[in-house]
Amino acid sequence: MSFSRDPLDELVVPDGTEVKEVAVETDGDVLVGSRATIDFGIRGRNVLAGESVEVGGEIEAEGDCRLDMWCDVAQNVLVAEDAYIGERVHIGGQLKVAGDLDIGDDVDIEEGFEANGWIVIRNPMPTIVLLFVYLKHLLLVGEEDTAQRLISELVDEEELDQPSTDPLVIPPNSTLSDDAWRTSTPATIGSDCRLHGNVRAETLEVGDECNVFGSLRARGDIRIGEETRIHGDLTTRDGDVVIEGDARVLGDVSCTNLDLAPGAEVDGTIRASGEVTMGTTERELE
Repeated sequence: MSFSRDPLDELVVPDGTEVKEVAVETDGDVLVGSRATIDFGIRGRNVLAGESVEVGGEIEAEGDCRLDMWCDVAQNVLVAEDAYIGERVHIGGQLKVAGDLDIGDDVDIEEGFEANGWIVIRNPMPTIVLLFVYLKHLLLVGEEDTAQRLISELVDEEELDQPSTDPLVIPPNSTLSDDAWRTSTPATIGSDCRLHGNVRAETLEVGDECNVFGSLRARGDIRIGEETRIHGDLTTRDGDVVIEGDARVLGDVSCTNLDLAPGAEVDGTIRASGEVTMGTTERELE
């Protein structure tokens, strides 16, 4: 486990993520940074949102759900296990919790709430933040064995036997909508994803066999995986573009250097101020 970088400093869309009409769906956890805005709903395993996050649809969590203070959810919040709701959160629909509910002061739930377990009304301690701080302290003082034992106690053995799924990570101050996904950080989109909207990021990497119904724009490099379809333009201000084998860009490409692997296609106009390399094997971006 490494604490050398902020886990929210990159937009990460895990393999198999799909954006449907009303929600973004993933098999893993969803981590949302503070002041992010998501115009549609969220469906995932555990859903954790920082301060002042806005969600324009419904939240469905197969595990736990934690909403920090000042969050605003337009519709229902449905939680299969435990829920932790911070103070001054607004929920436009119902809150339904199959397990325990820990709820803060001045929470506004327009259509009421249900919980099958214990209900505690207070300001919930941000335990996920406390856990990371404590683990970091143990590692800094050399207590790696103690940290590992703590992790083992917190994670069920049954879960350890299952293959892990990377979380969907939305950095602070990002915006996700049908029109555009905007973030000031790098962005990585996994394989076999289906996304709607233009994507704006510092750098962009898209995995294999994806469908992105929009354009991609970055300040730096852009890489498109094999057999991926981009239904729009690729534009980078200062970076290079690599398009892997059998990938297709239905719009224009603007970049410094362009590397087209065998079978890659660009339907629109290519504007490259540097070199255009066609039919080569994969190479790493400088």
